[in-house]
Amino acid sequence: MSSIFAISLATAAIGAVVILIARFRLNPFIVLFTVSILLALVAGMPADKVVGSFEAGAGHVLGHVGTVIALGTMLGKMLAESGGADRIALTISNVAGRRRVDWAMMLIGLLIGLPVFFEVGFVLLIPLAFVLAERTDTPLLRVALPMGAALSVTHALIPPHPAALLAVSAYHANIGRTILLGIVIGTPIAIIAGPLFGRFASARVIPVGVNPLAKQFVSSKPPTSLPGFGITIFTILSPVMLMLIGSVADRITTPHSGPSTILHFIGNTDIALLLATILSFYVLGQARGFSRETILRFTNECLGPTALIMLLIGAGGGFGRVLVDSGVSKSITDAALGAHMPLLILAWMLAAIVRIACGSATVAMATASGIVAPILASSTGVSPELMVLVTGAGSVAFGPMNDAGFWQIKEYLGLTVPQTIKTWSALETLIAVCGLVFCLIASIFVH
Repeated sequence: MSSIFAISLATAAIGAVVILIARFRLNPFIVLFTVSILLALVAGMPADKVVGSFEAGAGHVLGHVGTVIALGTMLGKMLAESGGADRIALTISNVAGRRRVDWAMMLIGLLIGLPVFFEVGFVLLIPLAFVLAERTDTPLLRVALPMGAALSVTHALIPPHPAALLAVSAYHANIGRTILLGIVIGTPIAIIAGPLFGRFASARVIPVGVNPLAKQFVSSKPPTSLPGFGITIFTILSPVMLMLIGSVADRITTPHSGPSTILHFIGNTDIALLLATILSFYVLGQARGFSRETILRFTNECLGPTALIMLLIGAGGGFGRVLVDSGVSKSITDAALGAHMPLLILAWMLAAIVRIACGSATVAMATASGIVAPILASSTGVSPELMVLVTGAGSVAFGPMNDAGFWQIKEYLGLTVPQTIKTWSALETLIAVCGLVFCLIASIFVH
């Protein structure tokens, strides 16, 4: 398959998805499924393998993200119904002031995002964004976009996040130096793509209609009795702490020993969220006077609005898998490798291409670093640490529709597809471009 044909086919497929959903108001799941099948057939993929490829991609994504969304939504519901979200929102608005809640959410996102994947951090913090926006009379986008930007920056640029650690290993970079450069470069990027862009976007993009997810997390009146700030923060941070423990298990115990296995188990994303959700049933449920029947009703009713999100995330994963299995993404990647360009730009471009092809920033970072690492090993004058950062920046480029985060943002914030492209896709691209520019500037001084 020629690179020109591959690029044209991918562009046509993405354009068709946007037009069919935004212009003709067709069901997004049906559109993604149909376009994926047609793309695979036009690319020459055997008909008997097309549906299997889509199902494999959807299943792979939902196997992780579906569990995260379900548990995170239950935890968020308990946080909202108990008044815990109101307690945190009240404390943040008192400390930061109503005019600076977006800056506060950016800082919270940077801290929460360090040990967890984007999807996990998002479901943990979105109930807080809903409540904070409502109680301070601030546009939801102005609160939520800085949070999302911070989570995305930490995901891509700052170890010990798993995605960045993959590139550190591939490029044989110094992890301490990478963390330092990641903070120095990532912080201004989070500011630009977070509070600054968030204020710009929220003034121009106004969600329409009633957001059912926002309604279930925000009551019309704040609860009269609120839980303590300490126990609320402990509950929401408990999965983060468990994941951190799991990430350092081999350093504090003997690898592959019984204690190490246990710590890795409880530090698993799904297990950590499960334990935190069960904890919330007591400290934010029964301890607050809710009966078991009421808690059961909360957990059942909160999952209804997430059904479409899970379907769309699965369809996005299927779309990305078809792009890979059909050979479209490989043809585009080969074309990028054939172009002679500086290593920093090559790594960024390859990561961006894989990001468009498969949707996952982690996969994009791992794939691009694996391709470029052998080239870096035979080159001189290029900082391995900057290679990590520039690859991470490229891995979040464009915020494509085959990324789970795109549909999470769309549905949770009540946006249309064009509005999501104008806000989230633009924000992710801003992070990517700023990352490339800042790394190129830093390469003048860092070798």
